Parts: sequence; structure tokens; C-alpha cells
Amino acid sequence: MSEKNILTVGGLTKIIKEILEESFPSFSLIGEISNFKSHYSGHWYFTLKDSDAQISCTMWKGYNNYVFFKPEDGMKVIITGKLTVYPPRGSYQIDIRSMKPAGEGELQAAFERLKRKLFEEGLFDEVYKKEIPSSPKKIGVVTSIDGAAFKDIISVAQRRYPLVELVIAPAKVQGAGAAESIVNSIKQLNLHKDIEVIIVGRGGGSIEDLWAFNEEIVARAIFNSKIPIISAVGHEVDFTISDFVADLRAATPTAAMELATPDVNDIYMTIESFIDNSFETLLEKIDFANESLVNVIDSYGFRQPLDNVRRKSQQIDNAVYRIENNLERRLIDYKSSLQLLTSKIDSHNIEKTLKKGFVLVTQQNKFVLRGEKFVAGDSFRLKFFDKEIEVN
Repeated sequence: MSEKNILTVGGLTKIIKEILEESFPSFSLIGEISNFKSHYSGHWYFTLKDSDAQISCTMWKGYNNYVFFKPEDGMKVIITGKLTVYPPRGSYQIDIRSMKPAGEGELQAAFERLKRKLFEEGLFDEVYKKEIPSSPKKIGVVTSIDGAAFKDIISVAQRRYPLVELVIAPAKVQGAGAAESIVNSIKQLNLHKDIEVIIVGRGGGSIEDLWAFNEEIVARAIFNSKIPIISAVGHEVDFTISDFVADLRAATPTAAMELATPDVNDIYMTIESFIDNSFETLLEKIDFANESLVNVIDSYGFRQPLDNVRRKSQQIDNAVYRIENNLERRLIDYKSSLQLLTSKIDSHNIEKTLKKGFVLVTQQNKFVLRGEKFVAGDSFRLKFFDKEIEVN
């Protein structure tokens, strides 16, 4: 054998690399994850295996950012990538470009594993559940501002309790990066000391759509929140890990706002009932006192000293008169307080404001509150009482 036919290790590896990479430029593969490692650089390294063989895999940060779930050992996945050769070790591996679970069963299994883990750690225990305030002045909301859930939450708040202030922390609620976005929004709202409760949620969807609320980082952010959290994810039949960790679970975002706020009609009824009950109680006390006094006056001891009885009777009449006047003044005060509260609540009615000739101006889906905020040249929307006009 001549020296011209002798290959170097590097030369042979180079030939193998060219043959393999040209033969397998792109393909899909199904297998089970094992030895999963997330490097501090953001890259993922793991082994994909089945009952017959195994192969090393790499998924770079730029690609794994688009994976909506966190891979775990034992999870069965479908990957798409290309075959590459790593010359320093003379080994081949798959350079992965995309990854998805091999069916809903894999996501359900991951859901059950995390649920069991957090349950054993005590994150679902009732002892850690914080009380939801009955009449909060300020409510934080973590959801997508482009979704129907956001509009429903605002609508319910305006209808039930227009005095409440909503603080919106927009978040991505679906797809890659959604879990991190939700966690960041929860942390931001926890920086506000005057927020009394937080609603975290979104509308319904498939298990893939709701998966961000099944991520461990979201569950721990909800558990560690100093502010009570209501989880409102999906529809009535949907359950996520967030529902189990939260201080209260609502079937829908609309139901969450109903649980977080009192009904203004109930407030009216409570005030009216208080006034009625107070008036009746005072009347009963007056009648009882009057009856007791009459019994004393009619007793044997007061029959002889008639002058003394008459004097005491006059004092009693004066006392009753003062009580009746005091009752009337208190009743007037209660009515004034009720009228003031009614006026305050009614002043927040946007429809009545628009009837007076005012107009709401929105630009880029935001209300324009100052002239300096208006962007000349951009399209805007005018909302009158009877119609809305789009100006381009």
C-alpha cells in the first residue's frame, strides 16, 4: 500500500462528515428524551432513544426559544433537524431545528408529573391560600391585551363595580416565551403595594395553547406572590397547574372578575337594609322605654307625690322629643350619605358622560388622555354615544 492511499484521522472524519451531512440534510425523528441538560448558555443537550438505539442531540438557543414546553427525561417527542459530525470526538449527532410532543398524551403525562411533584412539596395546601378581599380598590390583571378575556374582564368590572381600578400587566399567554412573560408580569405587579388581588388567565384553547400555565416557573411565581392570585385559565372544563397553586380558581376570566368584585346593586341593597333596620331598632327602643316609663308612673309609689310625677313626666317627654329629633337627623344623614355614594358611582358611568357630548379618542388601542400624547398623521377612533368613527 502506497503512502498516497493512507488517510489521516482528520481526513477520514472530514469525508464521513461530508457524506453524512449531505445524505441527511433534513429529516424528522421520533424518540424518548434522556439525560436532558439545559446549559447556562441557553443551549439544550440530550439523548434521543428508542428500544433499539440512541443518538446525541443538540438544540441551539435560537431554535429552542420557539419550543412552547420544557422537555423532560422520559418525554416522547418528534424532532426535525439535520445530521452533523463533531470532528474532535469523531461522533455524529442531530442538530435539531424544531421539537413538539408526540401527541397530547406526552403533555398530559408531563402535567401529571409536575402536579404530583408540586403536590408533594405542599404548593397546593390550603394552609398557604391567601384570602381574597371582598371589595378591592385596585386589581392587577395578567393576560394578553389582544384577547377576548381582557375585554370581558373590563366589561364585568365596569358593570359590577365601576369604582375599582385595574392595573394591566400585559403578558404573552401562548407559545414560546409565554411562561417567562407571565412570571415577569406577576413580579411586576407585586412591586405595587396598593394592589390587593391579581387575576392571571386567558381564554380557552387546546392543551398546547394553555401549556404556559402548566409550566413550573409559573406555578412557583404564583405560589411566591405576596398578593392573592385568582387563576382564570380557559373554560370551565379546563384545569391547569396554575389553578391548583393559586389562592382561588375561577372557571373563566369573566367569573374571576365576578369573584374579585362586589355587585354595586348589592351595595345599594345593603345600605338601604341598614337604614331600615336602624330605624326600626330605634323605634323599638323608644317604644320599650316609653312603656317602661308608663309602668313606673302608674306604680303605687308615684301615685301620692303627684307633683313629682308630673315633673318627671315632663322630663321624660323632653327626652323622648330629643330622641325623636336625633332619629330624624340620623335618618337624614343616612339618606345624604346614600345619595352621595350613588352620585359617585353614577359619575363613573361612561355612557352618561358620552351623552353629554364628550368623545373618547383612541389611538393604537390606547386612550389619548392629553393633547401631547396625540400622534398626528396616525389613524384614530372617535367614540360618540351613538356610534364610533374610524379616522385614517
